[in-house]
Amino acid sequence: MKSLTRILAATDLSAPARHATERAALVSKDTAAPLDMNEPAWIKGPPRRLLLATDLSARCDRALDRAAQLAREWQSTLVVMTVLETPERPDPLAVPTWPPIETDESRRHLAQRQLQRDVADLRMPMHVRIAHGDAASTIGQAAADDGCDLIVTGMARNELFGRFLLGSTVEQLARTVPQPVLVVRNRAHGRYQRILVATDFSEASCHALHAAAHFFPGRELIVYHAHTIPFAGTAELARDRISHSIEVGECAAFLAGSNLPAEVRGRLQVAIEDGGLESALGRYVREHDVDLAVLGTHGRTGLMNVLLGSTAARLLHWLPCDTMIVRKPRSSPCG
Repeated sequence: MKSLTRILAATDLSAPARHATERAALVSKDTAAPLDMNEPAWIKGPPRRLLLATDLSARCDRALDRAAQLAREWQSTLVVMTVLETPERPDPLAVPTWPPIETDESRRHLAQRQLQRDVADLRMPMHVRIAHGDAASTIGQAAADDGCDLIVTGMARNELFGRFLLGSTVEQLARTVPQPVLVVRNRAHGRYQRILVATDFSEASCHALHAAAHFFPGRELIVYHAHTIPFAGTAELARDRISHSIEVGECAAFLAGSNLPAEVRGRLQVAIEDGGLESALGRYVREHDVDLAVLGTHGRTGLMNVLLGSTAARLLHWLPCDTMIVRKPRSSPCG
């Protein structure tokens, strides 16, 4: 018995072992080193192990595809996990031909069968976890036990298996787990190429920048800041001067104190815009074909605070690209 969770099945589904492990419902004997809670998950480079948390809905297929793409790119081990919670109500529209699921055992067997079907065509080092408990705490515990450096989720809901991966679960993960949380919205069309790091010039957004640089070496990185001008009627020339002042002032100081390698500094672009962060950031993402937005938590203003507030689910649905949430670690490469 582990704290907060009862592991119901753990299966190695790499191709050579699939048939043998499908007959077993044993806790995995994988010996991954636990994650150091004091060291940032990204400090040693791209993740060596990543955990995909899925509710088995169709929309989470996008998260599965992205997690598989990243595991191949990084040559990492993929852990695929679903958590069985008590459903609020059945969803007959989603599963019109299935009989009522009344017991944990029957739900476990159904989840295991679907997971095995979903990952059957993947060819990579992989483990499957099926657990029962509170979604956020169970995912966090599994990620720690498996030594995972990144948690990947989708933006879907499956009433059969319970409330999962919407709003409060993502928010709780972002508040509590040391690993970055990647929330997948779009289909995977190759690697992430254009990556935006939203900044309020805080230490938390510095960590987000470091995570993006370490996870995605060689990619285009955009440091983005949105600001509001107090007087709505301010002339365009004055607005441009204010944006330029921020770029050569606060933003330049932020980058100078970020301790980024010269190679990373050399590929950074800076975008300073006036306007409310929600509308300005969404417009920029669409107009510049941004693949991934990276956000630090515990920042001073704007989205960094709002993201972990009551509107978290709305914002994550609204931003038109995938989003990686990076929590400020205990130790710091910034400063």
